[in-house]
Amino acid sequence: MTTNDSIAEALRLPAMAPPAKRSVTIGGHRTSVSLEDAFWRELRGIAQDRGRTVAALIAGIDAARPPAVGLATALRLYVLAEIRQKLAAQGLAD
Repeated sequence: MTTNDSIAEALRLPAMAPPAKRSVTIGGHRTSVSLEDAFWRELRGIAQDRGRTVAALIAGIDAARPPAVGLATALRLYVLAEIRQKLAAQGLAD
C-alpha cells in the first residue's frame, strides 16, 4: 500500500470522476456548466423538492449570483449551503 493509498483510506474519499458538462438554457440562451455528478444529483433533488426544473433552479441561482462568481462555483456553493441547512435543521451541523 502506498502513502497516497493510506491517506485516501484514512480520509474515506468518495468515488471521484471528472466534472460532467451539461447544457442548460438560461434566459433563452444555451450555456454549458461543468459539475461533478454529486452536485448534479443534489441539484436535481433540490429542484424536485421545490417543484421546479433543474434549469429553472439554475436560472434563479444565476440571476442571484454576484458577477465576479462563476456559475459553476455559485451552483456548488448553493448545494453546499442547502446541505448544511438541512443538516442544521436536523441538529447535525454547527
